[in-house]
Amino acid sequence: MQRHERLEQDTKVALSEIITYEVKNPSVTGLISVTDVKITPDQKYAKVYVSIFGKGNKEKVIDALKQSSGFIKSELGKRVRMRNIPALIFELDDSIEYGTHMDKLISEVIKKDNENSK
Repeated sequence: MQRHERLEQDTKVALSEIITYEVKNPSVTGLISVTDVKITPDQKYAKVYVSIFGKGNKEKVIDALKQSSGFIKSELGKRVRMRNIPALIFELDDSIEYGTHMDKLISEVIKKDNENSK
């Protein structure tokens, strides 16, 4: 694994732990999973993709993460060794929800097809 990929993976693990256990913002609710981290080659920016499970306003959770980014960045600096601690850009990743929705639609089509073929 190349150094940059390892750095992204280490950052992803550290951010998952920080968001789950350290962030005390009451707006950060639900099950939050860091699905991917992409760091620019100059390490100035890191795009953090998060998936949020739960019945809350997902945009509100993303905004709360953005507000807590200073704290998250300082904690990240304590856990991952890198030249520069990148600015964190949080993005909502709804690919898991989309996949679940597609699975449900496919199951419904198969069920209807089986009923029609009887």
